[in-house]
Amino acid sequence: MKKSSSEKFSLLRILFSLFQGALIGLGAVLPGISGGVLCVVFGIYKPIMELLSHPFKNFKTHVPRLLPVIIGLIVGFMGVAKLLAFFLEKYPDPSVCLFVGLIAGMLPSLFREAGEQGRTKSSYVSLITAMVIVFALLLSLEYFSVTIVPNFGWYLFCGFCLALSVIAPGMSFSTLLMPLGLYTPFVDGIGNIDMDILIPGGIGAVVTVILLAKAVNALFDRFYSPAFHAIVGIVIAATVMIIPYGSFVASAGQFAVNAVCLSVGIVAALLLDRFNRSVQMDD
Repeated sequence: MKKSSSEKFSLLRILFSLFQGALIGLGAVLPGISGGVLCVVFGIYKPIMELLSHPFKNFKTHVPRLLPVIIGLIVGFMGVAKLLAFFLEKYPDPSVCLFVGLIAGMLPSLFREAGEQGRTKSSYVSLITAMVIVFALLLSLEYFSVTIVPNFGWYLFCGFCLALSVIAPGMSFSTLLMPLGLYTPFVDGIGNIDMDILIPGGIGAVVTVILLAKAVNALFDRFYSPAFHAIVGIVIAATVMIIPYGSFVASAGQFAVNAVCLSVGIVAALLLDRFNRSVQMDD
């Protein structure tokens, strides 16, 4: 029995939604790429925020459309986590340089998106203030030799950052976790389905969505430019702090490997940005 054209179209649409969700899941876990930004690119950020802000009211209307995306997101997120954990453990410095390149390559796109509704004096004040605060926080941790030992409370924080990376477009949760030394153990726990990490991370993510979805949505609606420029400031400061400066001067070979990884990350991010813009123009 042959399928009708409408059935084929529906199947293709479901497969495409699964693919979109997988890409968003990859973006959520890969350093330098924001799952929230990809939601915006694919035109599903608004319905996702509507569902998160009013889950009971919008359940029947939004879940059927978003369910394939959600399934794809989980598959993409879980699938890449184990691979990332392996490279971060075996090749930490080259991996971090690749991630720094990805973040650096996404900065022009992030800055462009921050100015979509114009820039004012408060936009730049917000950017600089956020950057200074993050620099001060991370430098103080380094100066006082504060070592963060991952535990239930810190994994709650990881879940908070993960949820924030979807709620706030442009925010990559790895940007916040890498300078604190939490990214690798968190991603490793996800890849190995470690319930001691997944449970607090999940709780942190759910609580964040419940408490902040409406607030963040309202913040971006009312103060889009200052809020987005603050994210840019956070990304810049956190990225500068995770660069493995020492490994660049360790040896000529290490310098070459790190430089190549950095360059590959920048080029990959710029190509992804170009693809994103072509998708938006086609829409």
